[in-house]
This record gives sequence, C-alpha cells and structure tokens, in this order.
Amino acid sequence: MTETPSQPPSHLSVRRSTVDGVRVVALRGELDHAARVDLGDVLHPPGEEAPRTVADLSGVTFMDSSGINILIAAHRAAVQSEGWLRIVGAQPSVLRVLELVGLDLVIPCFPTLAQALES
Repeated sequence: MTETPSQPPSHLSVRRSTVDGVRVVALRGELDHAARVDLGDVLHPPGEEAPRTVADLSGVTFMDSSGINILIAAHRAAVQSEGWLRIVGAQPSVLRVLELVGLDLVIPCFPTLAQALES
C-alpha cells in the first residue's frame, strides 16, 4: 500500500540573509502557484519601514504567472513602504518570462548580487 501525502511537497526553498543592511532572499526551485504559501511575507515582511530586498532568482528553474504576481505584489508593497525590490541572477528562461511581461522594466534586474547592491 502506498500513501500519498495530502499536500504535494514544496518545490521551492528559501534562504534569507542580510548583506550591507539589505535583505537577500535566495529562491531555489519553482516559482509557481504552490510557492505563494512558501513565500508568504518573505519578500516583504509587513510593517517594515523602507525595506530593501534583493530577490536572488539564480536557483529558480521555472516561473509562471503566479511567480510574476508574487514579485509584483512584493514590489508594490516595498514601494508603498518607500523601499525597493531588485532581482538578481535570473536564469535565461526566467529572465525571458520577466522580459515578456515587461517586469524587468518595473523591477530592476541585475546579473550579480554585487551589481544589485551597488545601484
């Protein structure tokens, strides 16, 4: 007899760190509908003033419209709090999705963390 978990396992891992006072959220896996639960308020914790966050997407292998919506919501929340969100290290396939919907024109995208922190 085989047991099936009631919820599918998460396909996204999140690692948080701080570099020069900037929150760096490194995502690994798939940024899709299931990721909403995993991310919650990770990209923009509620109540934080002028949050500065870099979303490191170098480990993201897949992103769909749910991932786009997660990034848009985090960007809006950061701007409303007089902060910012930047994206770093997006793989070519993920960067292509960002470019197709024009999100790279709204949220600055950088190839490296150093470049994102310098801007």
